[in-house]
Amino acid sequence: MAKRKSSFLSKIWSKVWRILVVLMLFVGLILLMFRFVPLPTTAFMLQSSYPVTQKWISIDKLPSYMPLAVVASEDQRFPEHFGVDFTAIINAVEQYSDGDGLRGASTITQQTAKNIFLWSGRSFMRKALEATLALSLEAIWGKQRILEVYLNVAEFGKGIYGVEAASQHYFDKSARYLTKHQTAQLAVLLPSPKTRDPRNLTATLSQRVMWIERQMSQLGNDYLTPIFKD
Repeated sequence: MAKRKSSFLSKIWSKVWRILVVLMLFVGLILLMFRFVPLPTTAFMLQSSYPVTQKWISIDKLPSYMPLAVVASEDQRFPEHFGVDFTAIINAVEQYSDGDGLRGASTITQQTAKNIFLWSGRSFMRKALEATLALSLEAIWGKQRILEVYLNVAEFGKGIYGVEAASQHYFDKSARYLTKHQTAQLAVLLPSPKTRDPRNLTATLSQRVMWIERQMSQLGNDYLTPIFKD
């Protein structure tokens, strides 16, 4: 009886392992392909309740302070980590165990993985998938491509995805012509893009824009130069 049970479990595990290997290979092939070509859509775009507007723009066509603005606002350790900030995740789990809500601890890489493959909301399952995919992005894409995709798929308003669509919607011009101040205005939208408009910010959010600009100045124009040598 014990042998039959062990044999049955071995067969189940073997099937599960094969399915996982196939899924990993499939995801790996997708990531390898989109290492070089623009993404036609993402999971978040497909789940959008609003008509989707998105226009792809190469990162080398953007002013250097556009990627710097989102890094200064969202993930200042972006050039240093390998996709996951383990210290932030451990702190978030500890706070959750203490009875606090599960807060975000996502890097730009994790946010990119979530936008492409996953869904909104917070759960341990989604965070685990997000972290796994983030490590894959770092290994296959590298920093420059991750940042380029993030700038093109992040949501900046109701159905507005990417800095090019956002710049045209809010400022009536291509993102390549954004001023430093306008890039900080777009960066301030990212935590709550559906409820914020860079042309009509509250006093608190206006102060946040100024904070982002100060962070950009402190980090320096050359802060992201190393990742563009990938």
